[in-house]
Amino acid sequence: MDKIIINGSYPLKGKVKVSGAKNSTLPIMAACLLSPSKFILKNIPPVLDAYTMTKLLSSLGAKVKWLNETTVSIDSTNVKMWKAPYQIVSKMRASVCVLGPLLARFKKAEVSYPGGCVIGTRPIDLHLKGLEKLGANIELKDGYVIARAKELNGKAIYLAGVYGSTVLGTANVLMAATLAKGETTIEGAACEPEVVDLGNFLIKMGAKIKGLGSPTITIKGVKELHGAEHTIISDRIEAGTYLISGIISRGEVEVEDINPKFLTVFIDKLIECGVKVEQTAKSIKVKAGPNLKPLEITTLPYPGFPTDLQAQMTAFLATIPGISFIHEKIYPDRFMHAAELLRMGAKIMREGATTMIQGGQLIGAPVMASDLRASAALVLAGIAAKGKTEVNRVYHIDRGYPKIDKKLASLGAKIRRVKA
Repeated sequence: MDKIIINGSYPLKGKVKVSGAKNSTLPIMAACLLSPSKFILKNIPPVLDAYTMTKLLSSLGAKVKWLNETTVSIDSTNVKMWKAPYQIVSKMRASVCVLGPLLARFKKAEVSYPGGCVIGTRPIDLHLKGLEKLGANIELKDGYVIARAKELNGKAIYLAGVYGSTVLGTANVLMAATLAKGETTIEGAACEPEVVDLGNFLIKMGAKIKGLGSPTITIKGVKELHGAEHTIISDRIEAGTYLISGIISRGEVEVEDINPKFLTVFIDKLIECGVKVEQTAKSIKVKAGPNLKPLEITTLPYPGFPTDLQAQMTAFLATIPGISFIHEKIYPDRFMHAAELLRMGAKIMREGATTMIQGGQLIGAPVMASDLRASAALVLAGIAAKGKTEVNRVYHIDRGYPKIDKKLASLGAKIRRVKA
């Protein structure tokens, strides 16, 4: 098992390119199951979750071939299986997004129920509610979600939950509705760029969809879909993470191949904090100002502040004099990183879904990664800390950050990956 070792307190400087969006890639790969056709997907991030999804598609009968590090061909012509096995689904919660495509294509699907998650309970009740509205009979048996339908019929479906819209739930229902009879309207739909990316791919396949990027999506069902070629959008969370690496180190970093519109609220918060921000159509450049100020942040569904950048911002705010507050409105238990940051000298107090952060100097220490974004937060903290930081269990970070050690090293970070 690898670990990442960082010698901190070196300002980062330079440019870094963003990879394809992991959260677009996984449902788009799953969407290839909708039609017995051939697909070419470009700008796939070379991360563990993408490789896991290729294994899942292959287990169902798809022919998957990597044409290069970021391009994959998927031929789902001979897919005959509709059961997604526990051995693969248990490794990645996003595997559940094959449920909608399999049900739409075969009128039956069996997908292992996703297990618990360290960032908190993440039920799929809204996925199942939406598919039931389309006409599926849902049964939970032996740890599997078993869905069957004589036919799928378009309906008006409300998908927002207690903590806002569901991204994967919207994806699952959106994919299933493309082959349903009649018209489906999803109210309370997720507005994330990754959902829009999926919708644009489905349109290339022949789907009829309107309202992408808004809380109301309308789908007119078609009899069949066909193959397509698509380039995945850039990863806004990876972009935000590298921007934070620049300012937490009190350096100057430019992130390339990213649309700033994907990060509007995040950028606004950086400016409010005192960070100097320059934007072009495809890049964002940040420089830490001399008098950074504490912040109050509330995570919300897109276009609000992304929950997937909450841990990284916690690490940053732990270095700014004064008291900052973060209110987590998406995953109230998403604070596993806080205990490890305390080991590095951070002053963080938690009250329910809110943390209070008293900024100061971080000190290097051995820490343990608990999940993908917490891993990134600990690496960022190590970049800012005095002395040496060891981040253990970094296989979490490999799920969503391609070559993070090499990208940070290219910016001047004193970082290396070693065998634990």
